[in-house]
Amino acid sequence: MRNTAMNMVHKLAARDERVLYIGSDPGAGTLRAMSKEFPRRHLIEGISEAHIIGMSAGLAMEGYVPYVNTIATFLTRRCYEQVAVDLCLHNLPVRLIANGGGLVYAPLGPTHQAIEDIAIMRALPNMTVVCPADADEAARLMERTLDWPGPIYIRLAKGGDPIVSNPAHGFEIGRAILMRPPGDVLMVTTGIMLQRALDAADLLAAQGVRAGILHMHTVKPLDVETLLQATRDTRLVVTLEEHVPSGGLGSAVIETLIDNRRTDLPAMLRLSLPDRFMHNYGSQDSLLKKHGLAPNSIAAAIERSLAAPAAPSPQLHST
Repeated sequence: MRNTAMNMVHKLAARDERVLYIGSDPGAGTLRAMSKEFPRRHLIEGISEAHIIGMSAGLAMEGYVPYVNTIATFLTRRCYEQVAVDLCLHNLPVRLIANGGGLVYAPLGPTHQAIEDIAIMRALPNMTVVCPADADEAARLMERTLDWPGPIYIRLAKGGDPIVSNPAHGFEIGRAILMRPPGDVLMVTTGIMLQRALDAADLLAAQGVRAGILHMHTVKPLDVETLLQATRDTRLVVTLEEHVPSGGLGSAVIETLIDNRRTDLPAMLRLSLPDRFMHNYGSQDSLLKKHGLAPNSIAAAIERSLAAPAAPSPQLHST
């Protein structure tokens, strides 16, 4: 997914002279072809995240469209003030391409795991937050970033994620994609959780449970109209995210339903990472499985929720 996004920066640069790349200590050879073709628009600034945000803001004010790239935790936690004040306050067209959203860097421990990034970036006025499901969707997203008016946070997963998106659905920032029609259940996903939701839906179908899937690749701005329509007649709405419970997709969905439908709310189930730092080292998949975000665990949690008595308020599940 990262290589696809980087190659798209090069393609956009060939199309539009406003586009430039700013890397903070990227891997050797990152966008080497672009560096040869457009050396004045391929900038490597070293381990200096606060600096590159300020630098990108200045370049955006001069008419450029900077694409900034580094590890997600360094692009969010480490330079949050600069993102807020330099980019969002001035609503500048800077694209923050974040490597390793969620648990991608699980082998490196909690310092490298971006488990709260959606929440803190979503909290910033003017910031757009997008989490593509796979490399193909990342390419379609990048096509739409060139003329977007403000800053964008792009949360990338690792390379080699299965391709589960469908080009027939197209891609519009801020427009959700209904992958399967709502049934007894509607799963609302973002990022790589789409793949898990599709597999969980197949497991549920084998048990006679119809599960729809609404893919919210854009967490902010949220597609309110599509969400309200998709949740109108379903029994249970389930949010799936590789993120802590607070402030992420689940929070966005519940806030939207409460703000727009104060009566007849469906039952809610939020499936997420726990509200704590991950102190287990392993692979991304092993930690997702440990915390109940593998397809079989998702399907089992949904079946339990459907069988439980109706609750007076939304449920929170985080193992």
